Amino acid sequence: MTVNSPHPEVSVVIPAYNAAADVGDALASVFEQTVTNCEVILVNDGSPDTPALERAVAPFASRLRYIVQPNAGAAAARNTGILASRAPWLAFLDADDRWEPTFLASQLAYLRRRSNCAVVYADARISGETPLAGRTFMETTPSTGKVTVESLLAQRCTVLTSTVVVRRDCLSAVGLFNPAIRRGHDFDLWVRIAVAGARIEYQRLVLAERRVRRSGLSGDPLQELDRARAIYLHLAQTLPLTPREREVLRARLMWIMDRRDVERARASLAKGDVDGAQRHLVAVARPDHKIRMLRAAMRIAPALVRRVAAASGRLPVNEPAPEGGAPQGAAA
Repeated sequence: MTVNSPHPEVSVVIPAYNAAADVGDALASVFEQTVTNCEVILVNDGSPDTPALERAVAPFASRLRYIVQPNAGAAAARNTGILASRAPWLAFLDADDRWEPTFLASQLAYLRRRSNCAVVYADARISGETPLAGRTFMETTPSTGKVTVESLLAQRCTVLTSTVVVRRDCLSAVGLFNPAIRRGHDFDLWVRIAVAGARIEYQRLVLAERRVRRSGLSGDPLQELDRARAIYLHLAQTLPLTPREREVLRARLMWIMDRRDVERARASLAKGDVDGAQRHLVAVARPDHKIRMLRAAMRIAPALVRRVAAASGRLPVNEPAPEGGAPQGAAA
């Protein structure tokens, strides 16, 4: 790979926080790319494992630019890397993910064939501490049809940031990642790009590995849903959406709120609070048949429901049927 080229073809931006265990593999996958005219920018976002992180980075130190900043979140770290970069294309890689050797070549070739496309993403294998290990991202979180504001809001299309290559002029036009959004800042950016009329496309090729670590999980389901709700409210308040797009956003918010009520009912029932669980289930706006049956059971035989819940340790209902997943990044 060309090092310190005055005219790199693509800038690779890697934010790092508590990533000492994985960053060496991530960097190795970058330096194994068949595209060689790159610059690599690693941003240490005030990582508490800095000594170990720097030992992991040391074998690659002469071939990358290493920037240290006080902890400000992944959005701010990515922005720092973008502002320090020089290439007309930008690629993002999380420090615990990996690329296939042909990742950059395939994504850049795709963009060159489609001069009107500003962003392209791809599929990835899932590995690590998750029941989904061995499957691909698009198998578990599909991308279906064209990427539009509506399909992003409805989560029919979900952009995996570690597979994105984007035109620099596109980012310059819409602004960078919003550092005020700690989780979900990438989802916010892709929606803003689509609202601006720039074209986002995807390849179904598996060009990366998405690694899941327990330390990287986002907390309990209610916290995850609260973050998703906050992102959708932010988009509703800040973007010039069409009436149809606002209706899609409203439907997603209703789905998120239904899921929150189900999670609250589960928490109440785990404490033996059948009345509290019933209140939360009554609040579900679009209940499925199991929720309707459980509502009736709670009215008719609350003691029995309490005993069943105590014996099983769970609430015997499904989540509300989704129109798509939670915003990627809101929970990652």
